Amino acid sequence: MGPRFHTDPAALYREMRRDHGPVVPVLLPGDVPAWLVIGYREMYQVTGDPVLFPRDPGLWNQWPHIPQDWPLLPMIGNRQPSIYYTVGEEHQRHLKMVEGALERVSRMELRKHAEELADRLVDGFCAVGEAEVISAYAKPLPILVLGRLLGFPDSDGPALIRTLGALADGGADAIAAHQEFGALVGRLVAGRRERPGADVTSYMLACPAHFTDEEYLLDLMAITAAGYLPTADWIGNSVRLMLTDDRFAASLTGGRHSVHEAMNEVLWEDTPTQILAGRWAARDTRLADRHVNAGDLLLLGLAGANSDPETQTATAGSADGFRDGNYAHFAFSHGEFQCPFPAREIAETIARTGIEVLLDRLPDIDLAVPARALARRPSPFLRGMTGLPVHFTPIPAYGGRR
Repeated sequence: MGPRFHTDPAALYREMRRDHGPVVPVLLPGDVPAWLVIGYREMYQVTGDPVLFPRDPGLWNQWPHIPQDWPLLPMIGNRQPSIYYTVGEEHQRHLKMVEGALERVSRMELRKHAEELADRLVDGFCAVGEAEVISAYAKPLPILVLGRLLGFPDSDGPALIRTLGALADGGADAIAAHQEFGALVGRLVAGRRERPGADVTSYMLACPAHFTDEEYLLDLMAITAAGYLPTADWIGNSVRLMLTDDRFAASLTGGRHSVHEAMNEVLWEDTPTQILAGRWAARDTRLADRHVNAGDLLLLGLAGANSDPETQTATAGSADGFRDGNYAHFAFSHGEFQCPFPAREIAETIARTGIEVLLDRLPDIDLAVPARALARRPSPFLRGMTGLPVHFTPIPAYGGRR
């Protein structure tokens, strides 16, 4: 978690491969040992074998050494019965309920919500001629759209942004943020039990299979957390790419490289979820040239695996360096525990709509600071911008009319 991890991760991953190979021994806060998988083939092996490498923290051999206030506990050591931390038939039961609810989301209504909320946010700064895109746009847009889909009131947006950001950063306030986040979702579940609506929470509660209120709450927490910050960073990282990469300069005025291409390039080169926790070895085994003990934690180095030089040629795209149409990245993980397909569609629709509205409304948008001055969030798990200052020609607000 040193500065180079955030300023030059590509070079750091190269050094890791040189010194340790595709499976790297690492220490988490408190000197907790783990393996960081950064090889493409090894990532495919781990994510593709849910029997040998299940997502079951109950197997962890470090539990006797983990204090109750360990800051990464909400991100790594959660042993509660949610879609994220169940395995086998129980995981499939949760997955069926969540996917069924997400599939009922109208894609037309989703885009309508995304456009309306994007326009509302742009209205808040378009007449000024300058803005900070991350805090004013990229962060609030996904949570406001997801909030509508899930049934949260718009007024919960600021609290969700604050608590989920603290969780991702894994700092001293992560435990308290997790508790506050749980309280927000708990109120949502209780409210939708009394007053069902046309939202994902109500669809989940209407599932004929039996789930406890705790299970609904935990699954909704997983959906919200997994859908919010990665989507916000997908927007921010894509806009940054389009404003700083000369290959995209023409695209801002309708050139050859599209928003879709920028978004796919980000999933390869600047993926929002760079490290994902985790998998646990069900028995002693070998991975690459490493002996992995039963119960060892494996962190999925998605960004590291995407940049594995052994697969760069095989996964290359067009002659100009873009991976046009190549979606063999690990941005959404892989295998049984990968991001559910309806959730990916929702995230892509929110991100793409958000970027398109921003560029449509502010066609001459440009960075207000040198690219080298841009800073990254300190999170070890998520790779996003702390700020993206821009300037543009001031325009009048739409006032909610497009």
